[in-house]
Amino acid sequence: MKKHIPNFITCLNLITGALGCITILQGDFHLATYFVIVSGLFDFMDGFAARILGVQSPIGKELDSLADMISFGLLPALYMVMLIREQQPTNEYLAFSGLLIVVFSAIRLARFNIDDRQTDHFIGLPTPANTVLITSLTFLPATFSLSISGLLLLTLVSSLLLVANLPLIALKFKGVSWAENKWKYLLMLVVIGLLAVLQDAALPLIIPVYLVFSVVGNLSTRSGV
Repeated sequence: MKKHIPNFITCLNLITGALGCITILQGDFHLATYFVIVSGLFDFMDGFAARILGVQSPIGKELDSLADMISFGLLPALYMVMLIREQQPTNEYLAFSGLLIVVFSAIRLARFNIDDRQTDHFIGLPTPANTVLITSLTFLPATFSLSISGLLLLTLVSSLLLVANLPLIALKFKGVSWAENKWKYLLMLVVIGLLAVLQDAALPLIIPVYLVFSVVGNLSTRSGV
């Protein structure tokens, strides 16, 4: 029975992602973002449960990627398509540029499954992080909302980040010492602080902060700081 628990959690990720897609099509961007957060929690919990129960399996790995393709591939692509269409209703074909996200998400997930370098860090932006980056746009203040050119630029940049050869922090802990996990702990503290102070308004800041901490942490590690 216990070998099915991680796969059940993965299916909850899939269902939550599908619900998020439905809410986007219905025009409820705020609710879709909360579905993304819940999907992310399930995505973390299935791997954690598999390791704790000692029931990691090839089918679990493949199922996880298929669920992620909906929750963190199709969902952000639909979000961007609808957002561009909302801002540019006279040119419906322009909105389809948002589908670039689903293509690069698929490439990212396929690469991850065969890349043995990503055991303690990520290479390229993880699809859940990219989804938070895209869907958190709904929490930007009106004065900072992106123009159509900004949305198209974000689509391109986020897609390229998914497949970039860029080492990024992964919250995977082999130990608890400060020396080994300094940048992970600092990142967590900053994110928690932002959420405590700004609440929903902090969501658009989380992934830029994550990218900055990853780059600075890599440079610091290389220089021995």
